[in-house]
Amino acid sequence: MAQSSLPSLMRALPIAPRAAQAKRGLAIYFALLIPLSAVFEALAIITGNVLWVFGLMWMPGLASIVARLVLREGFADVSFRLGGRRGWRAVGIGFILPSVIGLLAYGTAWALGLAQFVGREQAFGLSLPPALVFAITVALFSTINAVVSAFLAAGEEIGWRGFMLTRLIEAGVPQPILVSGAIWGLWHLPLILAGSYAAGPSPTLSAAIFLIGAIAFGTILAWLRLDSGSVWPGIVMHGVWNSVIQGVFDRATTGPTALLWTGESGLLTLVVLIVFALFVLRRPKSAS
Repeated sequence: MAQSSLPSLMRALPIAPRAAQAKRGLAIYFALLIPLSAVFEALAIITGNVLWVFGLMWMPGLASIVARLVLREGFADVSFRLGGRRGWRAVGIGFILPSVIGLLAYGTAWALGLAQFVGREQAFGLSLPPALVFAITVALFSTINAVVSAFLAAGEEIGWRGFMLTRLIEAGVPQPILVSGAIWGLWHLPLILAGSYAAGPSPTLSAAIFLIGAIAFGTILAWLRLDSGSVWPGIVMHGVWNSVIQGVFDRATTGPTALLWTGESGLLTLVVLIVFALFVLRRPKSAS
């Protein structure tokens, strides 16, 4: 799946020079990403100001841009083209999946009494059934609110899936999709362990669950990126996920054990993500 979906320009290079170039790119990328991320994460933890987190989300993109400029690689392989029908299909999948995953994970928690659904009865000044208000809110957060969220997510996707993933593949790193997801998950851990992001009653347990979930979620994002040949499906899914899961499902869920089962470090969320990740891994490779 991964190899057949790489840009033709990268496939045309001889294997040895291509691998060496990819390794140089990764070295520059991480040399910039690690210290810059450490600064922004430290400031976010110390000040509690979410603006530092927003800045942090663009550090992968910034590091990849600098690496490209230093190595004079250009930006064609990011790729910002949708890629025709396959690209639009991938965008549609990325748009829908966050809500589907949310309904499966949170809905199971609500149905089993592991968490409680908190529904509102007002929308646009009208009294409506809570389920309808929830559906309207999901629709709004998947579209209008997701625009800003997608801009922030773009900083990550341009770096993680638009640069790092393809360089891991070109460098010959074993299991590059899983490795890229693990790196992405580890990047979040300082905030989780500090209790600043996606942390439940036990930050250590939350960090462990989140890391596995990031590998699963990263697998889905990598598949969208490689199968479509475009970075846009990943940006859409990442942006809609942050908007809908954090902005709607989390706010509609409460209970003493809610954070153990739901949220980005919840066990049910993890299970659903793993199921979808295994599904995409079993899909046949795309044609070159």
